[in-house]
Amino acid sequence: MTAHNVDSQPLIDLGRLAVAVRRRRRFWLSFGLLGLLLGGALAVLMPAPPTAVTQLLIVHEDDQPSDGGSLMRTDVALLQTTRIAKAALDELGSAERPERFLKTYEATGLTSNVLELKVEGSSPEDAVARAQALADVFVADHVRRVQAAADAEAQALRDQRTDLQQELAQLNGSIAEKEAEFGTGNAAELETLYARRAELASQISELGRRADEAGIGAPRVAAGTQIVDAPRPVPASLLSTGALNSAVGLVLGLAAGLALTAVSSVVRDRPVLRKDMSAHLGASVLAQLALPGRGPARLWRRARATAERQRVAATLARAIRTGQGPVSLLDLGCPKATAALSVDVARQLATDGPVTLVDDLPGTDLAALAGDDGTVRVRDGAAPAPRPGPRERLLGVGSVAPGTAWTDLPGLGAETVLVVRAGHASTSWLHTVARQLADARIPIVGVVLVEADPKDSSDGTLWDGLHTALRGRAGGDGQPRPPATDDTPTTQLAPVPNGNGKQSSGADLPTKRFAPIGKVKD
Repeated sequence: MTAHNVDSQPLIDLGRLAVAVRRRRRFWLSFGLLGLLLGGALAVLMPAPPTAVTQLLIVHEDDQPSDGGSLMRTDVALLQTTRIAKAALDELGSAERPERFLKTYEATGLTSNVLELKVEGSSPEDAVARAQALADVFVADHVRRVQAAADAEAQALRDQRTDLQQELAQLNGSIAEKEAEFGTGNAAELETLYARRAELASQISELGRRADEAGIGAPRVAAGTQIVDAPRPVPASLLSTGALNSAVGLVLGLAAGLALTAVSSVVRDRPVLRKDMSAHLGASVLAQLALPGRGPARLWRRARATAERQRVAATLARAIRTGQGPVSLLDLGCPKATAALSVDVARQLATDGPVTLVDDLPGTDLAALAGDDGTVRVRDGAAPAPRPGPRERLLGVGSVAPGTAWTDLPGLGAETVLVVRAGHASTSWLHTVARQLADARIPIVGVVLVEADPKDSSDGTLWDGLHTALRGRAGGDGQPRPPATDDTPTTQLAPVPNGNGKQSSGADLPTKRFAPIGKVKD
C-alpha cells in the first residue's frame, strides 16, 4: 500500500479560522444584535433605583505625602461595616437589617482626603435622606475615634506623671533625711539626689504640658472633617442608561458570538477552502458556484447567479464530452443548486444529441426544472432502466449525503462530478465519500464548490491525485502520436495494467495511483 504524503497540519490554522469566522458572520452578528436588544430591554424593564451622591472631606491626623491612599482605603473599609450601617439606620429610625443596607451604598476614594458616597433608596428623597444620615454618622464616628485616641494618649501621660510625682515624693523624703545628718561624708550623695529631683521635676512638668495638649484632642481633624458636597439625587436618564446598556450588551454579544464561532469551527472541522476540498476528496476543483443571496438581495442577484451557473454548466459539459461513458452529478449539501446545474448541463449536452436525466436526487423535481420542451428527458432513478439509444447520453443526478445507498451510485454513471457546498460536510464525511466512490470504482472527474469563500486564494488543483483526473482523461485515442517535425521521435509508453489484471485506458499515462484521501500508513 502506498502512502499519500501530506504536510503536517497545525492544530489551529488561523487562516481557516478566519475564513470560518467570516463565513458565519450572520451567526455572531446575531449574537451582537441580541445583546444590543437585551441591554436596551434591561434598561426599560429593570431601571436603576434612585440614587443620591455626596462627598466628604476626611482629615487624617497622620496625613503624609507618601501615604499612597492607605488611610482612605481604611475609611472606605470602615464604611462597609455593620456598625456604621446600624448607626445610620438608627438615625433614620428604620428597622431595615444592616446587612441589607450595606448592599445599597458604596464608597469611593476620589483623592487621599475626599470620599464619595453613592446611596440607593426607594425614591430620590429617601436616597438623599439615607446619604445624609450615613455621612453624618461617618463624620461623627471619625471625629469620635480621633478624640478617643487623644483622650487615651492624655490619660497615659497623666498616669506616667502620677508615677513620677510619687517617685519625686519619695526622693524628697530621702533628701530630708540626708540633710538632717550633719557631716561631710554625705555631701556628694546629696548632690546626686538634688540632680535627680531637678530631673524628675522637669519630666513631671513636661508630661503635664503634653497631657494638657493631648486632652485638647485634634481640633484640626474635628473642624476639617465635614460634608463638602451636600447629598443630591443623581439625575437618571432612561435614554442614556439604555444606550449604555445596549452598548455593553452589543460588545458582550459580539464577544460571545465570535468565541462560539471560533470554537465551533475548530470542533466541527468542516473544510471550506478549495485546497482542503481537493485534498480530502482526492479530486481537483473544476469550478465554483455562488448561491443567490438571502432576503431582498436575492431579487437583483438572481440573474447574475443564473449566468454564473450556465458558465459552470458549459465547463462541465466540455469535460463530460471528453469521456466515453455516462457521468453523474452527486450532491452534498446543496440539492437545489445541483438540480438546476444538472438541467443546465443537460441542455448544453443536448446540442450533441438526446440527453436523459436520471433523477435520483431526493427533495427536488428535475422534471419541473427541465420543462416540457422535449430538449431534455427526465427518468426516475427508481424506475427500470431501458436500453439507451445509440446516441443517447445519460446524466445521473444523485446524492452522497448521509444515508446514501452507495451500491446504487454506479447505475447513475461510470464517472462523477461532485457538487459540494463549502463548510457543509465534515472532514470525516468527505473521506467517507471519497472511499465509498473508490470502492465503487467511480472516478471523480472533479468538484464543483458551491458557496465558496470569495477571498479564498488557495489552489484547488490536486497535482498528485487520481490518474483519472480531468487533465489525464482529456483527449487521446490510445494510438502513438506522430513525432514533431523539429523533434526527435517520442515513444508512447504502453498502458499499465491495473489491479484487476486489465489494462487502463490508452489515454492514461503510466502514472502511479494514489489513494483518494489523506495520509495512510502501511
